[in-house]
Amino acid sequence: MTTDTADSDHHRPQPGPVWKPIVVALLIIGVVGGAGDQFTILGPWYDSLEQPFFKPPDWAFPIGWSVIYLFTATSGVLAWQRPRHASAKRWLLAVHLISAAINIGWSYLFFVLQRPDWSLIENVFLWASVLWLVVITARCNRLAAWLLAPYMAWVTFAFTLNAAVVWLNAPFPGVAMGG
Repeated sequence: MTTDTADSDHHRPQPGPVWKPIVVALLIIGVVGGAGDQFTILGPWYDSLEQPFFKPPDWAFPIGWSVIYLFTATSGVLAWQRPRHASAKRWLLAVHLISAAINIGWSYLFFVLQRPDWSLIENVFLWASVLWLVVITARCNRLAAWLLAPYMAWVTFAFTLNAAVVWLNAPFPGVAMGG
């Protein structure tokens, strides 16, 4: 009895091009990083905020975020390689995009609208989206899920930092629009 391996391979899902998830990951982190950079306005309003004693220096934030983005992109690429079904890959991409949008929203609320109180509430959704991302990613690749640990840790710390800023500076009565 002979087995035609070519025929059985024909029915097995074939992996897509390796470069596609890399390009998608780079696009996502480029958009998130670019938006975060555009929205992060360290001007007179920010300088006037009383900061908690445990706030890292401002120069540490872009370094930390660069590491987080690198790990998140690597995680996404590794996780993308595992699912055989397109629906699993769509879910993985969707959760990455949702988390990215919420991440951008935090910067907009905090820096552009100058509402640390609103960004604190939004931070709960960001934390939940990162947790969801870890869970979805762990189903595909455990190493990829572990690469999200710095993101989860930072968002947890950022919540504490954000809460302290609200505590030290509330209330935030007006919404700044431009200028």
